[in-house]
Amino acid sequence: MGSKVPVVTVDGPSGVGKGTICQGLVKRFGWHLLDSGAIYRVFALAALHHNLQLDDEKSLVVLASHLDVKFSLDEKKHLVRVILEGEDVSEEIRTPECSQAASKVASLIQVRSALLERQRSFCQMPGLIADGRDMGTAVFPDADIKIFLTASAQKRAQRRYHQLMEKGIDVTIEDVLSDINERDKRDTERAISPLKPAADALTIDTTNMTVEQVLCEIVEQVKQISY
Repeated sequence: MGSKVPVVTVDGPSGVGKGTICQGLVKRFGWHLLDSGAIYRVFALAALHHNLQLDDEKSLVVLASHLDVKFSLDEKKHLVRVILEGEDVSEEIRTPECSQAASKVASLIQVRSALLERQRSFCQMPGLIADGRDMGTAVFPDADIKIFLTASAQKRAQRRYHQLMEKGIDVTIEDVLSDINERDKRDTERAISPLKPAADALTIDTTNMTVEQVLCEIVEQVKQISY
């Protein structure tokens, strides 16, 4: 095996199933995981905890450069544990409030720059599965395999709604759909790293696919990486 660390990026909009697919790939190959969406959520949560305004870019950049976050795959419960400065904040970062805050801070150019190198530092042997919105276009443009997942907004809202309800978070399907549409608009129209597939990405529409079907298609692609 050579010295280059193999990287697979999985991008796509909110609720498309990126997290579930990436967990499956991590378990299949035993690679490291970068949940970039969680990094922004953790960062947003840290900003809220420190009572920072979400448009105070100068203060946010200072906070971003000291962000201490780790990811741990809990195979028994089929989820990723997100650790912020030694504290498990996995549940707290998934609230609608934190979700909205994360999307807002992610649109700030200097904040994205401050978090960029932190994300790249997750690239370690034996390999990395990177989950996000601009992993294949901005963070790891030289990734070996680039996947872009899509699905209808209605389908994504249904998936997110069920996830939130299972966690005991009381929401309506209408509110979830509205949140997804708003985030889609912000993510696709932001000035830097807008949500879009990389030119060399494999786009997979998951609207009518099972998790297993999507995983099988990506696993076959990853198996072709040779080092």
